[in-house]
Amino acid sequence: MAVDLKSKIRDIPDFPREGIVFKDMMPLLADPEALRDTVAALAEFAEPRRPDVILGAEARGFILGGALAYRLGCGFVAARKPGKLPWETVTAEYELEYGVDSLELHADAIARGARVLVHDDLLATGGTAQAKVNLVEQLGGEVVGIAFVIELTFLNGRDKLAGYDVHSLIQY
Repeated sequence: MAVDLKSKIRDIPDFPREGIVFKDMMPLLADPEALRDTVAALAEFAEPRRPDVILGAEARGFILGGALAYRLGCGFVAARKPGKLPWETVTAEYELEYGVDSLELHADAIARGARVLVHDDLLATGGTAQAKVNLVEQLGGEVVGIAFVIELTFLNGRDKLAGYDVHSLIQY
């Protein structure tokens, strides 16, 4: 890898609230070489798993998820916040520190037996990733891997994903 990807992540203290250090990957996405290297590294993990489709989560997961699907020659589907998809959906809830949220997927987005690589920008507590896995499995898909750009290891998000093949490019 030509670019030190970690050097392209900007820390923003006290966002979205006091005491949290937000990991901003927008500088990485804005750098053409870092963007290419990131997609290539994600593809290196994903390709041997032979996914039929990449599932990306709102919103940053759409950016690299779409690029990864293009690179691998497979489809892309979007997990979105409730009320954003215009057709019949399936829903998975997940817990937040301060309540419950959910993600939705079109009910026909994943064919029964499809090999799905779940992608998102960041693994923190694992709740949203677990919800995406639940969506795939509700529709009869097989999760062949879960790929992140950033992992906050101190939050132990992998624990909620035990039994799945989890990969991250950058760890904090």
